[in-house]
Amino acid sequence: MKRVTIAGREIGPDRPPYVIAEMSANHNGSLERALAIVAAAKSSGADAIKLQTYRADTITIDHDGPEFMVRGGLWDGSSLYELYQKAAMPWEWHEPLFKRARELGITVFSSAFDPTAVDLLEQLGAPAYKVASLEVCDIPLIERIAATGKPIILSTGASELGEIAEAVAAARGAGAEQLVLLHCTSGYPTPATDSNLRTIPHLAQMFDAIVGLSDHTMGIAVPIAGVAAGACVLEKHVTLRRADGGVDSAFSLEPEELAALVEGARTAWEAMGRVHYGIEASEAKVREFRRSIYVVTDIGAGEVISEHHVRSIRPGLGLAPKYLSKVLGRRVGRDVRRGTPLRWDMLEPVD
Repeated sequence: MKRVTIAGREIGPDRPPYVIAEMSANHNGSLERALAIVAAAKSSGADAIKLQTYRADTITIDHDGPEFMVRGGLWDGSSLYELYQKAAMPWEWHEPLFKRARELGITVFSSAFDPTAVDLLEQLGAPAYKVASLEVCDIPLIERIAATGKPIILSTGASELGEIAEAVAAARGAGAEQLVLLHCTSGYPTPATDSNLRTIPHLAQMFDAIVGLSDHTMGIAVPIAGVAAGACVLEKHVTLRRADGGVDSAFSLEPEELAALVEGARTAWEAMGRVHYGIEASEAKVREFRRSIYVVTDIGAGEVISEHHVRSIRPGLGLAPKYLSKVLGRRVGRDVRRGTPLRWDMLEPVD
């Protein structure tokens, strides 16, 4: 079975979902807060904490033209430069964050938004790379990341199928042997009706890849449903408290909610089980309470059984109800008391 391995943890359909806590801009400009988010992700049971590595100057330019302005949504009225300058994580924070994560035993990696970010993350020994949805079109960046030989997690939000195909081909062509695709809808937040989780198995089939879900809906219902649709990886933004505010806080999970997602996702994965028909151990006892044929009125030896004497009732210790027509009109070979499960050996032989 196809699998991807990140920092020793195998990811695939036969493994519990790999849960990534996305810090994004929820550090709110505080290294202390960023370190606390790493600890919260670990305490909540997430497998990994993910950062974002860029500078405002490497992702856009300082320009007030209309095409550089955000219109609508959470960031309405901001210029791209202002938004990214506020959201960016200082590069000098990366080393202490990587160190803290490793001390706590939670995997840490990042989304690299340009080649200089890849250089920094390579120096820090990042075990994997994320390609953000809006970078799917940046083929040179994908090729640079693939050249590291590290596993790649590639989000597909706001991308056409052909663009995803180009990105996958570029990654594999440049040496990426371990690739995870994340179905994603890049709405902030995303309405559940736009999640289209049926895309998950189709994406896996189209690209013969491990597939997951990068989710921006409110709450945890959609990512848990994603596991049932085949998601092997779940990515969700996390913050300490939404009330603290911040660029991404409105659609981020608090630590208790992240813990509930981890538990719910793993329960959903366990519940998927296998194709199975038959009796599980947990239902063996209750099987005794299925219906069967019981004597409901005393019957004397030699008496002919009629509908007055027997009925299909619970429990299930007598003959199966399908034999009711075959026992009606037969004689009993001995006295049978009310409340007795009917058996073949109670009946006289048929001539």
